[in-house]
Amino acid sequence: MKEPDASLLDEFCDALWLEDGLARNTLESYRRDLAQFAQWLGARYGRDLTAATHADLLDYLAFRVRSRAKAATTGRQLSSLKRFYRFLLRQGRIGADPSLNIDAPKLPRGLPETLTEEDVEHLLGAPDTGDALGLRDKTMLETLYATGLRVSELVGLELAQVSEDMGIVRVLGKGAKERLVPLGEEALAWIGRYLAEGRPRLARRRASNALFVTNRGKPMTRQAFWCLIKRHAKRAGLAKLVSPHTLRHAFATHLLNHGADLRVVQLLLGHADISTTQIYTHVARERLKQLHAKHHPRG
Repeated sequence: MKEPDASLLDEFCDALWLEDGLARNTLESYRRDLAQFAQWLGARYGRDLTAATHADLLDYLAFRVRSRAKAATTGRQLSSLKRFYRFLLRQGRIGADPSLNIDAPKLPRGLPETLTEEDVEHLLGAPDTGDALGLRDKTMLETLYATGLRVSELVGLELAQVSEDMGIVRVLGKGAKERLVPLGEEALAWIGRYLAEGRPRLARRRASNALFVTNRGKPMTRQAFWCLIKRHAKRAGLAKLVSPHTLRHAFATHLLNHGADLRVVQLLLGHADISTTQIYTHVARERLKQLHAKHHPRG
């Protein structure tokens, strides 16, 4: 990527951060999408981003399809390009938006993979709570299922964000938006035990504000938690592919199955748009269909 393009992407990402307060991972995603297009455009046509044409964008999207890129990935890249060129137009850097009248690929809306309540019980029972690491793992799984946090929110929790007296956790989500989520009695009890018995042994007097720490006293990472949840899923005998997000799905689905209001689930998950939450109603509906078919005499 040419240096002018790199400087322009820095400016664009700074503007996004100022306008929307987007998280670092989101900004990096925008930058990565645009950098890939910049490299392709320079190699194929010798042009920089400000000189791209409508035909260039169509050619790039066709190249992505020929490269067997996933429709979801291509759709996200087109979204990045559209926002970038709207930014350039507002800045007066270009005379016309080359991304106009280019539609994103139609995506089939699949149902998120989820776990039954029995599956969750097996998973939550997998860690050996007789040692500090197992106690930490158990507490993290209980907290994740009780709150539906994103994995980045879970591993990023600090001690000050948990109120044991009030039974809530204060979460800083996407776009630096704060929300309060109830913990429930079970998760709260495990957090109390972990803070009393497990964390002191793991922290080893190292100063850290992180709630969940490794055996070296450092904050837990997303990658490490992903590995441990897979390990516990295997120990629990779950044949399904289980990730931290699977428990988030289970949290939402089980709430709806037990009659929770969709707007409440939206607030707990931290979804800005109710349409994002509505996918979970389809999961719950499918479960109801299965129960009806199994138990109703005319199912």
